[in-house]
Amino acid sequence: MDGSPAQRFPTFAEAVRVWFRIGCLSFGGPAGQIALMHREVVDERRWVSDARFLHALNFCTLLPGPEAQQLATYLGWLMHGVRGGLAAGLLFVLPGAAVMLALSALYVAFGEVPLIAALFFGLKCAVLVLVIEALLRVARRALKGRLPWALAAAACLALFAFDLPFPLVVLAAALVGYAMPDAFAGGGHGSARAGPPSLLDALLAREPDRIARLTGAARRAGLVALVLWVWPVAMLLAQGGVFSDIAWFFSKMAIVTFGGAYAVLAYVAQEAVEHYRWLTAGQMLAGLGLAETTPGPLILVLQFVGYLAGHAHAGVWGGVLGSVLTLWVTFAPCFAWIFLGAPYVERLHDQPRLKGALAGVTAAVVGVIANLALWFGLRVLFAEVWTLHAGPLALDLPVVLSVDPQAVILALLAAVCLFRLKLGVVQTLGIAAVAGLGLRVALG
Repeated sequence: MDGSPAQRFPTFAEAVRVWFRIGCLSFGGPAGQIALMHREVVDERRWVSDARFLHALNFCTLLPGPEAQQLATYLGWLMHGVRGGLAAGLLFVLPGAAVMLALSALYVAFGEVPLIAALFFGLKCAVLVLVIEALLRVARRALKGRLPWALAAAACLALFAFDLPFPLVVLAAALVGYAMPDAFAGGGHGSARAGPPSLLDALLAREPDRIARLTGAARRAGLVALVLWVWPVAMLLAQGGVFSDIAWFFSKMAIVTFGGAYAVLAYVAQEAVEHYRWLTAGQMLAGLGLAETTPGPLILVLQFVGYLAGHAHAGVWGGVLGSVLTLWVTFAPCFAWIFLGAPYVERLHDQPRLKGALAGVTAAVVGVIANLALWFGLRVLFAEVWTLHAGPLALDLPVVLSVDPQAVILALLAAVCLFRLKLGVVQTLGIAAVAGLGLRVALG
């Protein structure tokens, strides 16, 4: 390797700039965020191989909490140790959190903000195209053979049409991979090895003890993250009041949010609206809309809930405190899970049956991304979606006449930019955002 930036392993400062870029552009929920991350660190920079990216994603999919943020933390740790994991994980959240805090304050003060909504409308349409492109790319590389393709299709069908519990789908895929590892030998982790090694693979080849050297610091950081999570919650519980309720409620969410934000939004809405009465159902829907159109994990909608809860109790500064507290108890455990678990997951690469289990999860994850793309696409392109219930079937279907022509036009524009003109992510998102703002202003 020569010393050019394209060939040498990135410095910590170079990685920080890229993680910040990803954090600022991570629109579209977990599917869009995973797609963007794959494009940035696997396709464009070759920092990480498909194999390690999918290996990390498999583990993060099994954890509670936002899998895309945990994936960024995992990859950051692999590249630059604890400081890399902290930088990647924090920068994935902080840009969106800052935007969400500002929008929460604007919403409470002025209600909906049409100009901002119009700008983010174009971004949503572009992200839909980015998700589809990533889905096709990951599926081609990760699914080799009939069984992986069948497992991906089954996972998508189970989630989209039958609303089966997310942990059950992933566990079933892992068991299939564990029982039949040879059926996944040509895909999943193995598929990426045909190409040139990534910069991280080359580094690990030169330093075979690197993971072992990173393990001690990761374990200590994970324990510190647990203490920093539990200690303020215990202090607030002793005092009682609204901030005690916020700390306790969202700490529970951090433990049970398997399957990402979508899996628990209904429960959060019910408890926050009906039990705690922190906000109304309409405000909850507005918060979800803000979270879907801002960068960062969709679970940042919890930050909006925390802001309104704190604001009702103590005004603007109470809202800020409620927002920050919600972020703290939601994401501190995410760092603990990664720093405590990632070093041991890295040791599974050479165990055939366990590798087969994770390859099975890889196939299921492709189905999960397809399901999220369908869910997201229906709600971007159509104003109304209804659910067909027939026995175990629970199928979301669009009201055809509610199709949004502006959304279709913007999605097609983004597709032309991405597939035909081969523009980058930033250019595509920028063109779509400006076009969305222009359409909404011109047509009302």
